[in-house]
Amino acid sequence: MKGVWTAEPDTRATDDFAALYDAHFPDIYRYVAGRLGRDVADDIAADTFLIALRKRDVFDAARGTVRPWLFGIATRLVAQHRRQETRRYRAVAKLGPEEVADSHEDRVVDWVRAAGMEPRLAKALADLPHGQRDVLLLSALAEFSHEEIAQALGISYGTVGSRLSRARKKVRSALGEDDNG
Repeated sequence: MKGVWTAEPDTRATDDFAALYDAHFPDIYRYVAGRLGRDVADDIAADTFLIALRKRDVFDAARGTVRPWLFGIATRLVAQHRRQETRRYRAVAKLGPEEVADSHEDRVVDWVRAAGMEPRLAKALADLPHGQRDVLLLSALAEFSHEEIAQALGISYGTVGSRLSRARKKVRSALGEDDNG
């Protein structure tokens, strides 16, 4: 990976990759856990770095930093598990807040839990088109900027803005909030 670690199998490359892993694994893990649950987060987060290592030669530092590239890989792996994700959100939507008290650890769901809206949010997330859900959750869970989301998903800055706006509007509507809230 140009600018992040070298392709040569030397000690420096291993150290660079270990530093990259240490720096980004916790954020990747939280993002995946927020999308799919802790039960698969370890595997998918680890797979993210395995793929990054295998594809390090395609990373182009001129296009942006490594963090969005890693989240792009993680988001594609999450996409492979979308049916599970959608089923999970629909199941949470059917349960009451007390029944899912330990199923999530991310900030968004913690806030929703406190407000007692968990099932409605889960249903709203399940009902979003995948592209809108990806953009919204990269923004909310990974705290990505529009530029980072665009890089992670390989879409334009403007597409990020429009998807995020539509997703927020749909979630607000599902939660019974007005567009100004």
